[in-house]
Amino acid sequence: MSTLAIDKAGPSRKVKYGSMSRDRAWALRWSYFFLVLFAIFFLTPPIYMLITSLKSSAEISAATNPWWVFHPTLSNYVELLTSNQFLRFFWNSSIVSLAVVLVTMLISVPAAFALARMKFWGSTTLATGVFLTYLIPDSLLFIPLFKMLALVQDYTGITLLNRWYVLLFIYPTLTVPFCTWIMIGYFASIPKELDEAALIDGASWLQTLTRIFIPVALPGLIAATIFAFTVSWAQFLYPLVFTTSVDQLVLPVGITTTLIKGDVFNWGQIMTGALLGAAPPLIIYAFLMDYYIAGLTAGATKG
Repeated sequence: MSTLAIDKAGPSRKVKYGSMSRDRAWALRWSYFFLVLFAIFFLTPPIYMLITSLKSSAEISAATNPWWVFHPTLSNYVELLTSNQFLRFFWNSSIVSLAVVLVTMLISVPAAFALARMKFWGSTTLATGVFLTYLIPDSLLFIPLFKMLALVQDYTGITLLNRWYVLLFIYPTLTVPFCTWIMIGYFASIPKELDEAALIDGASWLQTLTRIFIPVALPGLIAATIFAFTVSWAQFLYPLVFTTSVDQLVLPVGITTTLIKGDVFNWGQIMTGALLGAAPPLIIYAFLMDYYIAGLTAGATKG
């Protein structure tokens, strides 16, 4: 039973209601208030997208009430899911994202292990430099990358530009530095006694990585994998610059370039495509969110 308890020994003691102080109660109320504001602010766009995707083009043009569906229809979903063009975009995005995740992990995991555990001269500076490369914006990188790939194509005769597989060479410039940084922090948090015991038992550095560190660092690996998949799935600038043919486009660019014709915006299908495109990352986060948070928080501390 909650009772009002006032300490008569001194007026400086705070008034308490049961086990919760008045300050803590107000802090809890403010926390819920800001959480509700946060939820409203970030859930409004996807809710609006869902409402618009259930409207016909005539109802959208009428603009009677943008927050209500008077005649709901699934025609936008049916048209996109039965469109070979949209399915091609989805397939290109899936292949590129999965391949980039594989390439990223094959590079970032050994690199992070070497920088975190195999101490050598300049390893700390190199690790910082790896992360700093991630901070360079895409809008500055795509021009030199385009020129480099154009030169490679001219000298080798291998067609790289306007092919979806060119993104396999471009996206790792975004994913590898940050994933390496995440794994460096996670590997550094693992006790040194593990690799020292493995080396005493005669294990090589590669065996130490594959048999000890990767199983222990599974949450960090999942966090890096989710990040690499999200970046490669949602990237817009690079595929817009390096691919132009419709059959070579990935989902984010394909939706905007094919459903926007001149000054005509097919808002129903645009919103539908955006929702369908957001589904894979959303499903991954829903099932692996605990691992993602654990990997990021564990990599934030050392020792």
